[in-house]
Amino acid sequence: MKAMSNDKPQGVCASYFASIVGEENAVCLWENIELGQQKRIQQAIASGNSPSCIVYPRSQEQLAAVIATAHTNNWRVLSCGSGSKLSWGGLVKGVDVVVSTERINQLIEHAVGDFTVTVEAGMKFSHLQALLGKSRQFLAIDPTAPESATIGGIVATGDTGSLRQRYGSVRDQLLGITFVRADGQVAKAGGRVVKNVAGYDLMKLLTGSYGTLGVISQLTFRLYPLPEASGTVVLTGSAEAVSQAANILRGSALTPVQADLLSTKLVSSLGLGQGLGLIARFQSINESVKEQSNRVLEVGQKLGLDGAIFADDDEVTLWQRLQERIHTTATESVITCKIGVLPTAAVEILTQVELGLIHISSGLGLLQLEDKNQVLKVRDELGSAKSDAYGGLRLRTQAHRGFLTILSAPVTVKQQIDVWGYTENALPLMRRIKEQFDSKNILSPGRFVGGI
Repeated sequence: MKAMSNDKPQGVCASYFASIVGEENAVCLWENIELGQQKRIQQAIASGNSPSCIVYPRSQEQLAAVIATAHTNNWRVLSCGSGSKLSWGGLVKGVDVVVSTERINQLIEHAVGDFTVTVEAGMKFSHLQALLGKSRQFLAIDPTAPESATIGGIVATGDTGSLRQRYGSVRDQLLGITFVRADGQVAKAGGRVVKNVAGYDLMKLLTGSYGTLGVISQLTFRLYPLPEASGTVVLTGSAEAVSQAANILRGSALTPVQADLLSTKLVSSLGLGQGLGLIARFQSINESVKEQSNRVLEVGQKLGLDGAIFADDDEVTLWQRLQERIHTTATESVITCKIGVLPTAAVEILTQVELGLIHISSGLGLLQLEDKNQVLKVRDELGSAKSDAYGGLRLRTQAHRGFLTILSAPVTVKQQIDVWGYTENALPLMRRIKEQFDSKNILSPGRFVGGI
């Protein structure tokens, strides 16, 4: 195909892509995109720039042709699934076209006996779990917006929640990946079996890369059997006692599948009591769940904490409400952050914020901060005042060998602060990897660490 000029394409880009996808409503001009979707896209891009269109390929072959066309014409691409996490990460610069994989959504293979599944990237997480549930299996990930999130989007953002306590992160469950490179070529890594060591471990590299290295098209995961029984214990009370309970749980032989520390406002908003909270979920055979739940309750009683056990529908509702509360913002000015600290420092951090959740073993979690007026003034090495993203809080997390990354925030806030707050020495290596994968810098430029 003959290349166009390097100027930003307007209506003509739609005709280029329409000749590839060849179906009605598969290419939508910006002015025809539904307003809610326009708003989600605008949360991901720098102000003053709107893409010319959004393209919906229906197959990996179409996706590859779309990316190849963008590469030939130097068009910058923002890739997404359903768009549920487009507001995460840095602002993308100079987007020419949005490419959605949500119509590339087929089940490729479910090897029930091997406990593996291969799916296309656009399949909804909720749909996949429903399919797996028919065989009494599940994918052990609990992402943000589980009803709308796509499998590809979950991997691209490295999005998992409290289940990492037992099952690890997205990277730990990924066995194989297929993606479209910046030049439109299809690449694969890993395979469809659990014991697979062939080739470079591109699964870990692509996971959490926010679409800056390639556009994911197909994925293979390990699966787990659905548990026989489930129960959840909630302890609430003073920060010191909750911290002691968390230390005891971490050092015990108990095996929770989910275990989190909750801030006081999160506890009260869920109607769980007063003070900080510790929530632990056990899933196994019925006798084991009851025994472990009661042991946690006994620990809480000895420390003077209030405790309760949730089961059946009450338990399901509790975890659903918890996820909704920590991920739903009351106003558009609220800023959602991902945090990572030493687990022993989690309680200290939670006492300094109103709404937050931190996993007791990994030290990873989510915080909601009210607005940009909470940005604190800190001093650089020369003594000059400067603004940092929740500077004091970020500095405190770094003092505990941790990090504070802003996921979602108003565009105006993201333009003023460093979203990622990365201070380590791997940035030159990251830039070289980006150059190898995307030499023209057309894939979501600016969304990742250091403006990559």
